[in-house]
Amino acid sequence: MPRSVLNRIGCLALASLLTASAYAQSVPREWKLSTALGPAYPQGRGGEAWARLIGERSGGRIAVKHYPGAALVQRDPAREFSALRDGTIDLAVASASNWGAQVKELNLIALPWLFSDTEAVERVLAGEAGTRLAAALETAGVVPLAATPDAFRELATRRAVHTPADLAGQRLRTQLSPLLTDTLLALGALPAGMGTVEARAALAQGTLDGEVIPVGAFDASRLYANGVPHLLLWGGCAEALFFVVSRKLWDGLPESDRELLRQTARDAAHEAAELARRQSDDDVLARLARDGAKVTRLTPTGKAPFEEKTRGAYDKWAAIVGEDLVRAAEAAAR
Repeated sequence: MPRSVLNRIGCLALASLLTASAYAQSVPREWKLSTALGPAYPQGRGGEAWARLIGERSGGRIAVKHYPGAALVQRDPAREFSALRDGTIDLAVASASNWGAQVKELNLIALPWLFSDTEAVERVLAGEAGTRLAAALETAGVVPLAATPDAFRELATRRAVHTPADLAGQRLRTQLSPLLTDTLLALGALPAGMGTVEARAALAQGTLDGEVIPVGAFDASRLYANGVPHLLLWGGCAEALFFVVSRKLWDGLPESDRELLRQTARDAAHEAAELARRQSDDDVLARLARDGAKVTRLTPTGKAPFEEKTRGAYDKWAAIVGEDLVRAAEAAAR
């Protein structure tokens, strides 16, 4: 075959490839985004907002489907990290406590009574400790783009709790986190890991005495109307959300799409933080009190006995997290 014909065929093939590439860039790509909770909660709201913002700001070129309730990983949030790392899911908004088993440094956030308030969590995430948490996530195989405080986990109980002695023998539902388990055991309580449906049945049967729970979830579940009226704002268990991308996806993106993901993650994190604040603000607490909840806030003096009782758990987990990281967080949080 003449060389001129071969050249012509080669040019046509190249043109065809370029056209196919341009077409692939123009059609929507659907990415999978996982959260453990639905949009009624800050984590789910953050995921919903992130998916929406990516679609809007890419002009519909990138489609993102939000899967709440850890639906992509058999309803087990602890499996999200592995699925993200192997590319089964593309993006996730995850809580520090859910991923603490995979990235030990994330347990920093739940160290008992490290943080006095949400602003202290913000300072830590924005400073040296936050940079080191992001680096730990990178080392573990995912790409973190934003982080924000979530609501504190407060204490809802059948009977009023004022001191650690009041928790002796009480069976409390909590997240399946070894650190939270150690914290409750140090206070004399009996931690119980169970699903929502199982917990409601246990409360109805009187075999569960309360929950470690955000104010928003206490409100939504109306525990105060179902035999668990006492809500202690004890500030013992902070939480944070991390907006992350699969390394497999990230490595194939142009810088323009990476920047789009960064900015939309920051803006979605802001939406999640705003919801967390609204769900536990003074107006909500006042309404809960009017509806029959017995809301109490621990003073710094009241917190001291709880801190003392959990010092052993704090020191144990500070060693696991890394002493230098904990010291950096303490300096920013205090």
